[in-house]
Amino acid sequence: MAIDGVTLQILANHCAAATESMAHTLVRTAHSTFVKETEDFTTGLTTVTGKTFASPFDLGATWFIGLDYERALKLVKSYEEGDVCMTNDPYSGFVCTHSPDLHLWHPIFHEGEIVCFAVGHVHNTDVGGAVPASLSRANVEIFQEGIRVPPSKLYRAGKLNQELVDVILMNVRMPEQNWGDLKAQIASMRTGARKVKEMIARFGIDVFRGGTEMLLDHAEKQARRLIRKIPNGEYFFADYIDEDSVDGYPCRIAVNMTVKEEEIVFDFSECDPQVTASLNIPTGGNPRHVLLMVPYQYVLYTMDPTVFLNYGLLRPVSSIIPEGSLVNPQYPAAVGMRSLGVMRLQSCLMGAFSQALPDLIPAGQGDGGPLINVRTTDTKTGRKLMANLNPITGGAGATAFRDGTEGSGAYFSFLKNTPVEINEAEVPVKILRYGLAQDSGGAGYWRGGTGTTLKFQTFSPNTTITARNRDRCLFTPWGASGGGAGKPSSFYRNPGSNREVNLGNTDVVSIDPGDVIEITSAGAGGAGNALAREPWRVLKDVQCRFVSVLAARDEYGVVIEGGEIDEQATLALRERMGVATKVSGFGFNAERLEFESTWTRSNYTVLINALLKLPVDWRFFVKHRVFESVDNLRLSGAKVCEDDIKAALRNVANDYPEISSELAFS
Repeated sequence: MAIDGVTLQILANHCAAATESMAHTLVRTAHSTFVKETEDFTTGLTTVTGKTFASPFDLGATWFIGLDYERALKLVKSYEEGDVCMTNDPYSGFVCTHSPDLHLWHPIFHEGEIVCFAVGHVHNTDVGGAVPASLSRANVEIFQEGIRVPPSKLYRAGKLNQELVDVILMNVRMPEQNWGDLKAQIASMRTGARKVKEMIARFGIDVFRGGTEMLLDHAEKQARRLIRKIPNGEYFFADYIDEDSVDGYPCRIAVNMTVKEEEIVFDFSECDPQVTASLNIPTGGNPRHVLLMVPYQYVLYTMDPTVFLNYGLLRPVSSIIPEGSLVNPQYPAAVGMRSLGVMRLQSCLMGAFSQALPDLIPAGQGDGGPLINVRTTDTKTGRKLMANLNPITGGAGATAFRDGTEGSGAYFSFLKNTPVEINEAEVPVKILRYGLAQDSGGAGYWRGGTGTTLKFQTFSPNTTITARNRDRCLFTPWGASGGGAGKPSSFYRNPGSNREVNLGNTDVVSIDPGDVIEITSAGAGGAGNALAREPWRVLKDVQCRFVSVLAARDEYGVVIEGGEIDEQATLALRERMGVATKVSGFGFNAERLEFESTWTRSNYTVLINALLKLPVDWRFFVKHRVFESVDNLRLSGAKVCEDDIKAALRNVANDYPEISSELAFS
């Protein structure tokens, strides 16, 4: 039936409000700080075929707008009133993206027919596995990442499957916490069902059923209208994870974005192969998988905040994702830290979009700061405890018209910080410092947002710190329009003492009673020429402690003495440093510039094209052998060219006849 625009907008508002009610139910009844404080969860409503048509605006994670449940729904043979289904297996239906994310879906019936599903997930603090919190870069296969449940019925016709619950709780470190969060999820599902039935009573079943499909169609129309505003063309960008394994080589994610009329194709063919670490992004070959589309959705919402946030936005877009690559790994590749892979993928897509929309898209977002989990013992009661302390977020990238936001980068800005008082009340830790990291933002006419620092002390033996998503020690967030790159992240044990240890990108560490941990995220990239920034702005940054007096001098050419600008000294210094003219291009840090002087795009293309011809199990191994050869060549002072990459590949082929035919070069 035809539904007019006003009725459709009212229905959209009601659907969003229903998911907000689901989210409020969840956050108010959850047990873990990761859900009730950090808000790493989602709620939503999907069509009968599993396409998300409504999500909250104010609560929960923003990565999963448009999540497609279809493949998971089909893995359950039949549904009846009172069912609630669940999965946390990344390879069963590809709706779950790593094992701590427990997804539920609840069929909502009207007169004996399913009209939609209430859906959602929470990130469990722990689901068992090799390390506390279940996730580490060091994991090499999915079996190390905790218990996995394929799509199964948690409730069958209203009756709880207690045996399934018992098996799950036996395999996790904090069963009462997982059970509390699961009950909150179930309550959220029932809230969604109640709200849907209220909408059907108000609008009628025909309007509701037809309207949910029209919401997707309308979002698609909005997306196509906005894509037409993006200049046609090809836009390439690459970025790097510091290490593709423990003490490994850099891991490259690259995209070639093609915009043509009202459609976009993201080609990820130049990405690294899947790695023997947990950085892989499990998409199941779905060219519109939501993990590939997060930045695209952010861009559309930035262009028009009135767009309907649902699966329809994804219809005009597709991706090329080679099987066995970082963005389409084969089972049983580890995927637990796919969030780090996705953050770097987001940086790539934002770099591509920034070339197409330079006046709209910000510079690289600060990241590399982890989500901190503590597994310890309460010395007073002897009780084992585990909790998430905080996401250590980086700043937001500078834009063409303003400084970046401090301590709230776009990639993780939806994750809320936990108040210090709650952390200290729930976990036996002492927070020594939690605040902004001075001088971490990239310099520019518009300054990159500063990162954050968390410093804390623990008091029990056998305490384990899990710092998920540690990165950006080497390759830092990029600047835009000539702005400077953000500063690197850091991770120290007992900083400033004679027992200081630089932990780098380590993400699991056992510490002793009294040890101090200090973690700082990377700052965001700046935009524009730093020497053109008005001295009064730099002085204000110094007064706010975003920038030190030394950095004001060295990066902005502004001399500050006694809390005031020395105008003559500033003028002379800026003349010596350069001309404050408009500049263009990306601002990369020295480590990236050095790396890419050897690993140019053409050199890397030769490597990737060869690796994609190999069986998946050989690709990571051969990449490392080639990198070893190239490192030796580079250290000898030689300039590396395509022929050198081919020669390195031929050497590997000579050593391993099993793959010699795939690595043959003329």
